[in-house]
Amino acid sequence: MKKRVVVTGMGVVAPNAVGLANFEDAIRNGESGIRFEEELKDLNFSCQIAGKPQISEEKIAEYFTPLQLRGLNSSGIVYGVIAGTDAWKDAGLKIEENEQPDWDSGIIFGTGILGVDKFREAIHLIDAGKTRRLGSTSVMQTMASGISAYLGGKLGCGNQVTTNSSACTTGTEALLMGFERIAAGKAKRMLVGSCSDHGPYIWGGFDAMRILPSKYNANPTEASRPMSASAAGFVPGSGAGALVLEDYETAKARGAKIYCEVLGGAANSGGQRGGGSMTAANSEAVIRCIKDAIQFSGISAEEIDVINGHLTATTRDTTEIENWKTALKNDDFPYINSLKGMTGHCLAASGSIECVASVLQIDKNFIFGNTNCEDLNPEISALISEEKVPRKTLEKPVNILAKSSFGFGDVNAVVIFKKI
Repeated sequence: MKKRVVVTGMGVVAPNAVGLANFEDAIRNGESGIRFEEELKDLNFSCQIAGKPQISEEKIAEYFTPLQLRGLNSSGIVYGVIAGTDAWKDAGLKIEENEQPDWDSGIIFGTGILGVDKFREAIHLIDAGKTRRLGSTSVMQTMASGISAYLGGKLGCGNQVTTNSSACTTGTEALLMGFERIAAGKAKRMLVGSCSDHGPYIWGGFDAMRILPSKYNANPTEASRPMSASAAGFVPGSGAGALVLEDYETAKARGAKIYCEVLGGAANSGGQRGGGSMTAANSEAVIRCIKDAIQFSGISAEEIDVINGHLTATTRDTTEIENWKTALKNDDFPYINSLKGMTGHCLAASGSIECVASVLQIDKNFIFGNTNCEDLNPEISALISEEKVPRKTLEKPVNILAKSSFGFGDVNAVVIFKKI
């Protein structure tokens, strides 16, 4: 028997807000976290704006000891530990210094590139012949699984503790992996999520590809424009999102708050064939992924109330909606929104941050509006009714929401959430 899986805790570190309550307020009100970055100007970037979480030193000190902070130079770990710890506490779970690990709890926390600033620091020390000055934490800060290892030790998790990495699909894929482990009866709960470093060494490659909006440096909050006729490319971002997934019976037995149920989903790849490439999705694979997610979840296409899309503010936005329309074969298209108008594209962290936003909409009965989409792309309005692309937040019950992520390398993931 497949176990039922529910969400019992969440944490978020996003460019427009840190902490669950602040984040809910921000997405309800369409608040942007995209700002001008002087460092990018100094380094001659064409696009000099980005979405970077604002966290004080005092806030960071709430999650790390002075010893842990010594030599810590990995923004992804900082973001991931804050989001992961908050999710754990939000689920009503304690952080205890027990002798024995918690064998029933595990972690799947993904990333793209971790600790790039620490890695740069290490390279300069090594090149200067000062290897002994690297410090004992340089390996942990720069290995991809550093974030899951760090959280695993902090929380004492004794089940599977690992890191996945699938570009922009990472966070949604991590959630599906955690779901599968609980559904199979191999764990009672899994902390899932993803994080992404900030800074020029992460964002530089995208600037070099000329796929970022460079004409909005003086108007950063207007730059990220998913589904807009004036969309000019994605704004790079960073941060972390985390969710505690739990076996329904276990959650119920301990009286946990339940945000929603995870019905299931699907992940696949377009194999970089059939029009797919490293940077563009194979439409057939996307359509298959959507259909498989719906079938696995045991629902019909007509039951989906909202789609929280990938929708990055590029020319692919129209194609994404075409694919949804083909997959659903539904005359009454669901509402659709994109978080990226407020946060930019948080890369490996995007899926998990957007999953948190998706679950909040179900739990709090609202559909957040699409920021910077006053001028809806006419190619999109030819496909779906304009009212299905809300510009302002709608206070409306949401029963079933589909969340999609499509990543570099032609990889896809779709997860289905349901009110419980």
